[in-house]
Amino acid sequence: MMGDYNGSAASEAPAAGSLDSAGPDASGSSVLDSAGSGRATRSSVADLPNADFFDFESLLSVQEQRKLNELRAFLATEIAPYAGQWWEKAEFPDHILPKLAALRLSAPAQRGYTHLFAGLVIAEMTRVDTSIATFFMVHHDLFVESLYDFGSDAQQDRYLDDASNLRTTGSFALTEPEHGSDVAGGMETSARRVARAESDGGDYWVINGAKRWIGNGTFCDYMLVWAKDEADGSVRGFIVDAALPGVSRSRIEHKIALRTVQNADIVFKDVEVAEADRFAGINSFADTNHLLRGSRIMVAWQAVGQQLAAFDVARQYAVERMQFGKPLAKFQLIQQHLVDMLGNAVASMGMMVRIAQLQEGIFTDAQGARHGGADMAQVALAKAYCSARMRETVALGRGILGGNGIVTDYRMAKIFADAEAIYTYEGSYEINSLIVGRAVTGVSAIV
Repeated sequence: MMGDYNGSAASEAPAAGSLDSAGPDASGSSVLDSAGSGRATRSSVADLPNADFFDFESLLSVQEQRKLNELRAFLATEIAPYAGQWWEKAEFPDHILPKLAALRLSAPAQRGYTHLFAGLVIAEMTRVDTSIATFFMVHHDLFVESLYDFGSDAQQDRYLDDASNLRTTGSFALTEPEHGSDVAGGMETSARRVARAESDGGDYWVINGAKRWIGNGTFCDYMLVWAKDEADGSVRGFIVDAALPGVSRSRIEHKIALRTVQNADIVFKDVEVAEADRFAGINSFADTNHLLRGSRIMVAWQAVGQQLAAFDVARQYAVERMQFGKPLAKFQLIQQHLVDMLGNAVASMGMMVRIAQLQEGIFTDAQGARHGGADMAQVALAKAYCSARMRETVALGRGILGGNGIVTDYRMAKIFADAEAIYTYEGSYEINSLIVGRAVTGVSAIV
């Protein structure tokens, strides 16, 4: 499913995480000087330590740091000034897609970047706008990665180039109206294979069912649809053209989080999909879990980015907002809140850096089986822990802004609301906790 990160070379990009585009207090100019008395210019805030307090970003290569700063510059100019407007109107800015594609950040591991870089890309996007980060994750980390991992050569030839360059967009249709956490065993969407002569186009599948909460679902060109094979009960994946007869889509309204993301209810009524569009490498829900493990890691990175955003906004507000004749930052309780926020963010980031290191250990044997990497329990702990710390952090940040923390003129209200989606999707806090509990006790409490 992020404001300026001010990493080791962040001075090359404007501070998208500042209050410059956040609302009324952006016009304030007073901050505490280094001696704790008198006034200084707002630019002195940029001289303070940034939220990457332990400088994890220095673990990146010079090339990766430059690329991250290129992303920051894009986010600062193309996303940060407008993200609040898009969120308020619940509109997706599809006009930015060519510029986003020009960054060439799709499938970073395939381009030779590290998993740490890939995670920091998601954190940085979330730090400026959680919705744009979520769009990116759904399309690239689920749809495009599925093509890389499970698509046949022919499927990759047909779909991968356009999808990687955002000439076409994709979605990941797994969750159902009555099945979220239990979709593995409760999936109701069905697929039935129908024999047909090669001269008439060959075998095809008939898909019936419904999906819910599908990100990018209202406007995507293609969907990766998961359905249960009527013949043997196995879960299969299909590349479904969203324009096929029998596909109907409607936007989910009245959301209080990720309003820019176009989540959809999708209904499939006797939709005919060619056998050539059945994902060649998907034969069970275990294959789904491989993709979900990767996307769960990225959502945990979102929880990091959300905390960095909250700290950015709260710290800037604290040093600029005057109460009782002095900046809020001079009050002990405000400093304690900021330190607690920073500690949560740094601890979460440190956990995700270790997850990225584990990911680098993945290798494939001669039989094509994957080994190493972060296992599902480790990923579940990271997602649960980081999202819990995120909830604490954004609540503290919202409190620092007082009444201004509940109006969208200030970024904190949007950060606070969007955090609730991160806390829930890609496995709720409770489900992820139970996955870890099963791993450390040997006993499942889920069912």
